[in-house]
Amino acid sequence: MEQKNNLIVILLVVLIGVISGVGFLIGIGNAVGVALNPLNTRLAAIESEQRNIENKLNAQGNEGNGNAAAPLADIQKELDQIKDKINTNAAPQPQQPPSEDMNKVYDIPIGVSSILGNKNASVTITEFSDFQCPFCGRFYSVIKDVLAAYPSQVRVVIKNFPLSFHPNSRPAAKLAMAANEQGKFQGMMEALLTNGGDVSDAKVKEYAKNLGLNYDKLMADYKNKDAQWEKQIQDDMQLGGNVDVRGTPTFFLNGKKTNSRDISSFKAQIDPILAGNK
Repeated sequence: MEQKNNLIVILLVVLIGVISGVGFLIGIGNAVGVALNPLNTRLAAIESEQRNIENKLNAQGNEGNGNAAAPLADIQKELDQIKDKINTNAAPQPQQPPSEDMNKVYDIPIGVSSILGNKNASVTITEFSDFQCPFCGRFYSVIKDVLAAYPSQVRVVIKNFPLSFHPNSRPAAKLAMAANEQGKFQGMMEALLTNGGDVSDAKVKEYAKNLGLNYDKLMADYKNKDAQWEKQIQDDMQLGGNVDVRGTPTFFLNGKKTNSRDISSFKAQIDPILAGNK
């Protein structure tokens, strides 16, 4: 008797499980049906419009030599409406930036910016730079090559344009300004670019030692003149916005944007300028 009762209990449990499973599947089916309702509605509308077009085509065929221009115009209108409905929910295309005018001459005052090379040179390369930017580091060697090729004729003006996703770029710019107080701007700039803008305490001490800087004065200037350095950075960034700087490094040659990124390309632009100055 006890075994019979146990068997009944087991059968009841199995039956309840089956009923629950069926209910769950029905619930899923209903949910999927609801989710597909908008799609089914659109498909039905498109199918209806397709039938209308087919009817008009049939009507045109029955007319034989009748006037076909009007039905064809209606058909084209129907097709255009279908295209409009399909494109209604299409994602908008991102707006492309306007093309750059490489012949435009921008007014880029030197201000208090640091200068590499001969300060009285007739040719000015202005660089908007980020000391944590790997591309700025890559093209720094090109700038050194240009200065070596034109030691008295070319100068390079450094403007700060720290990018928001480079957390060390702004502190690195201020450290280079502090080093400039001891006449070591270019040395600090090179050290920062070579090390990816690393401004950790250990690295800064290493930079100071290698450049022969007074470390205590360097850090005192770095901290005490922070507001001064910050204003200079903000001024550079505002200027960069005014002259359409879109990334780093951005180079200008006597006020014109240049895509030159190697010594031969720079020479091809600098030599005609120097020839015209003679």
